[in-house]
Amino acid sequence: MLNNLVAATGSYVANFVAADVEVPENDLNPIALEMKELVWGFGAFVVFAVVLRYAIWPKLSASIEGRSERIAADHAAAEAATAGAQGDVAEYEAQRAAAKAEGQAIIDEARAQLEAERTERLTQVNAAIAERRAAAVAEVEAAQEAARGEVETAVAAVAATAARLATGRDPDPEAVRRAVESTLSAGAAR
Repeated sequence: MLNNLVAATGSYVANFVAADVEVPENDLNPIALEMKELVWGFGAFVVFAVVLRYAIWPKLSASIEGRSERIAADHAAAEAATAGAQGDVAEYEAQRAAAKAEGQAIIDEARAQLEAERTERLTQVNAAIAERRAAAVAEVEAAQEAARGEVETAVAAVAATAARLATGRDPDPEAVRRAVESTLSAGAAR
């Protein structure tokens, strides 16, 4: 069947070409250009190119340049803002460090003042304790001396009474006193 179709088409084309008949206008090749279409197409292109070059391109170019300038200005402003922010951060850090150092100095000064007050108070307390101790020692010594005198008197009386009872006569009070003092001094030295 296909062979029959190809054969019929081939014979039709051969008959058409051999007849040398003028082809009607609606049978022309739609891809083939005519001269007037070529001239109109070229003319439209030239007009479009001229309008584009002198009317549209300058505006488009100015718009592109303006946008580029705005972008560059925005970049410069952003860099300036960044530098300003970095300067502010550095200033803040410096103020923070100064405040920290000042706070540390205040703390150190307070510690030194407290230590001085503590030392002064300790000195006062130690002095008061030393005074009380000295007074207590003096009081004890006075009590010991008072007691010693009483003890010596009592021992001397006991020794004199014992000597009188043993010998039947009164011993010399001065000899008894010296004997009692030497005995008590020897006992206190130990």
